[in-house]
Amino acid sequence: MNPTANDSVSTMTAIVIRQPGGPEVLVPERRPVPQPGEGEILVRVAAAGVNRPDVLQRQGGYPPPKGAPVDIPGLEIAGLVAGHGPGAGRFATGDAVCALLPGGGYAEYAVVHESNALPLPTGFSMVEAAALPETFFTVWHNVFERGGLAAGETLLVHGGTSGIGTTAIQLARAFGATVYATAGSAEKCAACVTLGATAAFNHRTEDFVARLKAETGGKGADVILDMVGGAYVGRNYEAAAVDGRIVQIAFLEGSTATVDFTRLMVKRLTHTGSTLRPRPVAFKAGLAAALEAKVWPLLAARAVAPVIDATFPLTEAAAAHRRMEGGSHIGKIVLST
Repeated sequence: MNPTANDSVSTMTAIVIRQPGGPEVLVPERRPVPQPGEGEILVRVAAAGVNRPDVLQRQGGYPPPKGAPVDIPGLEIAGLVAGHGPGAGRFATGDAVCALLPGGGYAEYAVVHESNALPLPTGFSMVEAAALPETFFTVWHNVFERGGLAAGETLLVHGGTSGIGTTAIQLARAFGATVYATAGSAEKCAACVTLGATAAFNHRTEDFVARLKAETGGKGADVILDMVGGAYVGRNYEAAAVDGRIVQIAFLEGSTATVDFTRLMVKRLTHTGSTLRPRPVAFKAGLAAALEAKVWPLLAARAVAPVIDATFPLTEAAAAHRRMEGGSHIGKIVLST
């Protein structure tokens, strides 16, 4: 679908989770076009990002927060403003925006509070813009706010070729940090270095703790961004520098671990974490404002940009999920309407 600003339609195509299960449970259905509420805008979606939480929701393990569509996944979109709810006035009809959603992005139309939307960065396509919100909001909050990464410090990113990883590498470098990453193949490690990592470690064949210590003269990383969990918790404590900060954003290898906490005390470590999706609109609005002020100029200058792995038509969302679950992607997978 090519977006225009002044459509007058009552139904749309949406990708619906028929029941918990594999990618095949994602099916297109005709649904009513959602109506924007107080402070909200209606966006005619041109592209929607695909993220790991979408997969978890499809499998039945990540229910949407209250008020979000219960069976339409999708946390980020780009498109044109097509309508306004009461009190919404930040954007005009026809403005190009990208936005962070609590759900409902896999559709031809979506609603979002205007404070959680941002103008399309200068020179960006809709597909590129749809790949921004989920990863950039997440990285900004967890690496720079919770992790407190500063210029001159060292960041270790696990899963360096994921959407989160490729974003974290670029943003950390842009703000003056040295970056190391882990990934699962020589090709992926090379991609991390191309994006700005000083070195990347193949976690299937190398001990990332030993490699990081060797690269940093024994110091370790000031900040570690971890989406793996499990056995990585204890290894992160080994890899962290004195006064290091470890930020947990997911648990791909499990949320339980047996850990020797001595290093937490001796190194004065901080182990924190967060989830973004259930946070209030006002909290996300603060992140949006920070990104617009500090990161959007970098995007306009192409100092950072999303890595697009593949684009699928909206109606082929199941294939997009298969691509993500296959694990060979580098960067973001996007649906196009």
